[in-house]
Amino acid sequence: MSVDPPSSGRPTGPPSGPLSGPSQPPSGGGPPSEPPSGGGGGGKEPEPRRPWWGSVPRVAIIATAVVAAVVLAVVLSRPDNGGTGASDGGTSTASGEVFLQPAADTGPDEFTESTAQEDSSASPVTPSGDTESAPQNAVRGVNGDAPGLYGGTRNVASCDVEKQIKYFEDAPDKERAFASVVRIQPSEVPAYLRSLTPVQLRMDTRVTNHGYKNGAPTTYQAVLQAGTAALVDDRGVPRVRCACGNPLSPPVAQQSAPKTTGTSWPGYKSSNVVMVTPSPKPVDEFVMCEPDGEWFKREAGDTGDKDHKTKKPDKPSPSASVTTPTAPTDSTSSQPPTSEPPTSDTDTSGPTTDEPPTSDTQQPPPDNNTGSDTGGDTGGGTTEQAPAS
Repeated sequence: MSVDPPSSGRPTGPPSGPLSGPSQPPSGGGPPSEPPSGGGGGGKEPEPRRPWWGSVPRVAIIATAVVAAVVLAVVLSRPDNGGTGASDGGTSTASGEVFLQPAADTGPDEFTESTAQEDSSASPVTPSGDTESAPQNAVRGVNGDAPGLYGGTRNVASCDVEKQIKYFEDAPDKERAFASVVRIQPSEVPAYLRSLTPVQLRMDTRVTNHGYKNGAPTTYQAVLQAGTAALVDDRGVPRVRCACGNPLSPPVAQQSAPKTTGTSWPGYKSSNVVMVTPSPKPVDEFVMCEPDGEWFKREAGDTGDKDHKTKKPDKPSPSASVTTPTAPTDSTSSQPPTSEPPTSDTDTSGPTTDEPPTSDTQQPPPDNNTGSDTGGDTGGGTTEQAPAS
């Protein structure tokens, strides 16, 4: 039986001649078939596949990742990164600036309120001895046991140590920061402060000052004016500034002549600034000068109760020699108790010797008003000077 084809008039097969549409790729996954070479109206060739590196978005993403990795590596490898110290402090010498601090001023980034008990009454003295020319980053050093280096009033402590201890007891965060600078446990702070001796500086003295800011210690180089009340250790090295409770350490050498910031005082001369070098052995008694020119001795660690008169020393003006401030590294260096947290087997009866803390990174002085030193009385302006303690 036969079936008649539909009578719709539609073609029942493909038209003769080449196809008008593009060729479909075979299902086997091979390369697309070549279009017919003959006839007009053939389809366009498919675009070749671009390599991965030819994509603009991909290149941009990869480049960004590479740059971010490089920046991160640079930041993590910097010496002042957080791995080397507390917030903003330390022993870097790159800053090249020294902050001038008048005796009565609290100054920036103070740890506590002032505990100074007497006015700046110590009679200033000019160091004697070596006056030879020296490198611009050198200063004059005076031994911590030199008679007349410190002054004050007989039977009167220049600092209220117990008040200083109470301030820290009421501010445990500051006590921890203070302890981290002097490398002791927070619980050892009271004994450490009681082991120090209250005095007044008689020379403009260069130190490393450690302030407190944003919950952590800061560090900057400073010159303390003669008359500043301070606590010194048993090698005669200043360890606490009483006007602000800031811990102090020996000055750090600058790479070149530093610029001073802050306000100077009448009679200030950079050539008269000294740094205190630790005495060769512990000091039993400090020979000190009163404002009226009388002399007395104060036992190390005493607050003045045991003061007694003494005769004027043969050399009342301490002798100085040109030196360059550096971080103490040997066993004769003066240093507070050396227990490193979290150890606690430290003798807190008095300071011991060790290298000053290097857990901070150097911060520029808090003031940026700089000037140039004329070598004479600067009145109240700013000056430029060689580093000095």
